Amino acid sequence: MTGKAGMMRRVFFLFIPMVAVLPGCASYYSYFAMFPAENSLGESRQVRVSWDSAEYPGWWILDDRSTALKVETQCSDRIWRLRDDSHENAGSCGNGIRACAEVGVDRVVVRREELDSSACLVVNPGQGNARIADIEGRLELLVACEPVSPESEREGETLNMDYLRASPVPYTVYTRKVPRGSLSASLPAFDDSACD
Repeated sequence: MTGKAGMMRRVFFLFIPMVAVLPGCASYYSYFAMFPAENSLGESRQVRVSWDSAEYPGWWILDDRSTALKVETQCSDRIWRLRDDSHENAGSCGNGIRACAEVGVDRVVVRREELDSSACLVVNPGQGNARIADIEGRLELLVACEPVSPESEREGETLNMDYLRASPVPYTVYTRKVPRGSLSASLPAFDDSACD
């Protein structure tokens, strides 16, 4: 191949590897929220939601990415990790942003037409193509499960496995977005004195 066509092809093949290794194209953010709610036993608790993201410019070849979305309940050892179809191990309990019931640990108590029968926690139910990387500012968190037992024994130690109370109406959660690594990116801490 000679002439302009050959030159263009060489430039194109040189350009692709350069684009793939350009550093600094993504902006990195942390998202979090803390809100009061009750656990399945009716005890007042704080609930923390958090995740991280990498956001790329619109012209970039990659889609925005995120970590799993974590849901933690004050005084509980149970940490939920919700994933979407862009993550490995997203779970087979439907589409969208979800976490599945664990056999013998969780029992589904809220049934909704748009939910898989083994979905426990779902963000923005009814949006089957929802991605964590696309959430900004506000989310709807549906809790469809309760623990089979609020406590569990592991290696002689009693663990609190209780979590956010199930509800047919999603919790509305307003999140904060901050540059990852900044002073304001520290997650709000739980007050452990409430667990005594």
